[in-house]
Amino acid sequence: MPQSVDHLVEGFKRFQHNYFGSSSVFDTLSEGQRPSTLIIGCCDSRVHPPMLTDTAPGEVFTVRNVANLVPPCEPDNPHASVAAALEFAVLALEVEHVIVMGHSSCGGIRALMNRTAIADSALGKWLSMAEPARQHVCQHYPDADAKEQQRLAEQAAILVSLNNLLSYPWLADRVAEGSLVLHGWYFDLREGALWGYDPEQHAFTELVCPLTPVTMQAA
Repeated sequence: MPQSVDHLVEGFKRFQHNYFGSSSVFDTLSEGQRPSTLIIGCCDSRVHPPMLTDTAPGEVFTVRNVANLVPPCEPDNPHASVAAALEFAVLALEVEHVIVMGHSSCGGIRALMNRTAIADSALGKWLSMAEPARQHVCQHYPDADAKEQQRLAEQAAILVSLNNLLSYPWLADRVAEGSLVLHGWYFDLREGALWGYDPEQHAFTELVCPLTPVTMQAA
């Protein structure tokens, strides 16, 4: 038997009390939204962008899908959902930042690396967008163990998505004029660290270091 969803209803009651009973947050948000940032994250239940960035309702516009992928701009828009969200965030909401947030232990990237998704299935077709990441890792790091190859592929897939973002002319124009900035972030689930892609170094560098035992005790 599936477990009850009563705990989710109770959670909504707490949300209602915190944000409608004693806060004016939604008095303003009910009239519209003005987020400054779009986060494209994974639908993995362990990776929740508003929690990870400690942001309140209305602060970030989020798109979540398997392996936090961005499809390239194509005339027939086979992946119109993500393209539509991008268009709305950039052209209508005029966000100033787009963050592609990948993470460690990603099930989608594991399926890509192990080729466990059925090729012509919805998942297989979706993950095929990240095939350049798999090929890059296999070509340049053939001797790395499976765990390291997955980590490298998770980060390489972020770069694939960043490149795909620039295939949208109206988005690339805003990047060129300086009104929109793209970011590639990588969340390490095990260490609790955050890494960001540095285009000058062509590498991911530490944005937020892991918590050490001493730091955790102090907190």
